[in-house]
Amino acid sequence: MKQIRVGVLGYGYWGPNLARNIAETDGLCLAAIADERADRRAAAARRHAGVAVADSAASTIDADRIDAVAIATPLSTHFPLARAAIEAGKHVLVEKPLAASRREAETLGELAAKQGVRLMVDHTFVYNGAVRRIRGIIDSGELGELLYLDSVRVNLGLFQTDSNVIWDLAAHDLAVMDYLVDERPVSVSANGSSMAGFAHENIAYITVHFANGFLGHFHVNWLAPVKIRQMLLGGRQRMLVYDDMDPREKVRVYDKGVDFSIQDYEARRQILVSYRTGDMYAPKHDRREALSLVTAEFASAIAERREPMTGAAAGIRVVSMLEAAEQSLRNEGRRITI
Repeated sequence: MKQIRVGVLGYGYWGPNLARNIAETDGLCLAAIADERADRRAAAARRHAGVAVADSAASTIDADRIDAVAIATPLSTHFPLARAAIEAGKHVLVEKPLAASRREAETLGELAAKQGVRLMVDHTFVYNGAVRRIRGIIDSGELGELLYLDSVRVNLGLFQTDSNVIWDLAAHDLAVMDYLVDERPVSVSANGSSMAGFAHENIAYITVHFANGFLGHFHVNWLAPVKIRQMLLGGRQRMLVYDDMDPREKVRVYDKGVDFSIQDYEARRQILVSYRTGDMYAPKHDRREALSLVTAEFASAIAERREPMTGAAAGIRVVSMLEAAEQSLRNEGRRITI
């Protein structure tokens, strides 16, 4: 199989992880790393001997030896860099979120389709073994009808200078919900606050509304004293807890639920509630590094000339929810139709 020569744009927080996994993925070859900062270029040169290191993303994109680029730069640069790469005929992997607006994300998707190149967004947690195991549990019907998803993703920092906590942290869990729930949302509402004199919202609560009554609720926070990565998924038959910080039992399935029995339906005066309590079990799941599966999917999608699992469509859906949440923040929490 022909090796796909990849250039990594940005070698800050996430770039080193992308570079390492690209170098270790069958079908991919780490061919170049670009970063404006001299100290990051020096770090890249130390870690990846023999790989071309440049101070210009543009020169890497334009290089004939490059077949694809992986973008790990600030959100505001995703669109111009991805557009330039696609127009140059390169395949593109973009760190989440895909772009800073729905219009930008849709433009990239349309351009990639026109150019016949693969456009993929790095929704890393969609490739997490625990999350993929949850999807299998949902598909088996074990949880029954899904009722709600409640997510908490909080920690102290990392503060972003060009985006708020919604675009930084909520992007992960909105992508997970998009992967787990087949229904599509109809509106989004959000409230947040810029605490401690910070320029952007660093605490936010987001609710995603669905036509069938399903609710997704997300708490994201850069000002928490502890790091929490937890998601509750409630079904009519069983309930599930996903705790990404638990080193042993990331997924727990509880045989618990509530049954409602309406005896006089016309008057709705008597509602009997019965609680079901049963066993808990923790299913096994794939423990490979999620990012290694992201880069493997990127290589496969290019080789097979197919849409990646987290391609443009998934990226657009997540950006649409993020943009609606941002609009709701600016309108005192009003529901924004998607």
